[in-house]
Amino acid sequence: MTELRSAVLAAWEAAWDRGEVDRLDELMSADFVRESAASGSRTDLAGLKREILEVRAAFPDMTTTVEKLIIDGDDFAIFWSTTGTFTNDLGEVPATGTRVQTRGSNQGVFRDGRIAFERVTWDQSELLADLGVPSLRAAFEPDAQTVVDDLSGDFAREALKGFNRQFITGVTVVTTTDAEGRPRGLAANSYASVSLDPPLVLICVQKTSSTYPALFHSQHLGINILGTDQRDTLATFASRDPDKFAQVTWHAGPKGSPLIDGSSASIEAEIKERFQARTHTVFIARVVHAETAETTPIVYKAGKFFDGGSLTEL
Repeated sequence: MTELRSAVLAAWEAAWDRGEVDRLDELMSADFVRESAASGSRTDLAGLKREILEVRAAFPDMTTTVEKLIIDGDDFAIFWSTTGTFTNDLGEVPATGTRVQTRGSNQGVFRDGRIAFERVTWDQSELLADLGVPSLRAAFEPDAQTVVDDLSGDFAREALKGFNRQFITGVTVVTTTDAEGRPRGLAANSYASVSLDPPLVLICVQKTSSTYPALFHSQHLGINILGTDQRDTLATFASRDPDKFAQVTWHAGPKGSPLIDGSSASIEAEIKERFQARTHTVFIARVVHAETAETTPIVYKAGKFFDGGSLTEL
């Protein structure tokens, strides 16, 4: 028993603290299976090794402490905690430089002195949640109890596009500053007010946007509702121009977020939550500053822009 305990602790430390993942070959069976208690997903030993190396690349100073190891016959349980600094990107999630502590437990079964199966309470989504970047994973996983209509695949996408074309929105430019203090921004119509008390707003941003990394790193953002005389400004922020702010006049909000001059309204807000939603991130932010003007806003519907006062097409 003492020898088995020492083997588990030595292989665990070598793999997670030093990246020596091949040391797990001494501990795991050839048909080893690891199951996530959160998602039910399964992986083999090669998948576990890849995950360890990905996490260690993102958290190069990561250290793990095994708080308790219980072995009872062929059953075992490990309780552990880990600390590290989010120094490099983890998949699609940009590094934040945040130091985090996360913890979890593994329960499993030995067969012939090697771990054949383990069920874990922790996976990368749990790590991101500890960093304040929870995932909306459950929204994308099929529910065995749910009966889906005829909407599937390409038909579902076209049906949703048809639905969205009937929805009328305003037009905003979401802004922030990058690590060097340079203004960044993109056009977006996925804005919504969440609540008035507390004053929360929501904006959804595609991860492929050139502004996304700066926005993800930032603590504050600006949201500008464009007026009908800002059609050129809209075209600029909908483009891939590397220096969009060279063509517009703007001023900094109290927290430094770029607010575009001439907008119908502008707010600055502190980012409180970043929810991962596959291709997009949903930002929830608390408003700290607001400006309004008498300018008529642009209205958007079905790929066309309209004057918000007369509702004539621009």
